[in-house]
Amino acid sequence: MTLRTLLLTALLSLFGTGLFAQTTEEDLDLQYGTELLKPGTPAPDFCLKDIDGKEVRLSDFRGRQAVLVFWASWCPDCRAEVPELKRLQASSDAVFVSISFDRTFDAFKAYVTDQELGGVQLFDPAGKKESAVAALFHVKWIPSLYLIGPDGKVVLGTVDIRKIAKRL
Repeated sequence: MTLRTLLLTALLSLFGTGLFAQTTEEDLDLQYGTELLKPGTPAPDFCLKDIDGKEVRLSDFRGRQAVLVFWASWCPDCRAEVPELKRLQASSDAVFVSISFDRTFDAFKAYVTDQELGGVQLFDPAGKKESAVAALFHVKWIPSLYLIGPDGKVVLGTVDIRKIAKRL
């Protein structure tokens, strides 16, 4: 093997281990979360119905730290986050408010029940593309998550649950 081949092999090995690559977290937000509301922005209020048909507003949670989770049961990435989401809910004092873009209420309710999802579960019948709430929060990709401070301002908007976990 020549010296050139050895150097090339070593460099390729370093790139393969991710030493020179951006982290997955950075890539996800750079690819899918660029339009999310920035920290310090007042979180827009909204009103949706929960799984029992009761109207819930984001402002109902003022004074508490809240995690907003935009999701749908048909979304593979959303389903993959469920174990981490449950872990965070169990280990945090924050209130978790999940907004489903499922196509039907029955699909939403069945998934929430089957997975024993905690927190406040809301259903947006408009779906992601037509949702006024998704537009207010600039949600273009699901799952998208926000950490909202007790003052009602955005602390963090991301498509990566690991960033929320670090902030909690």
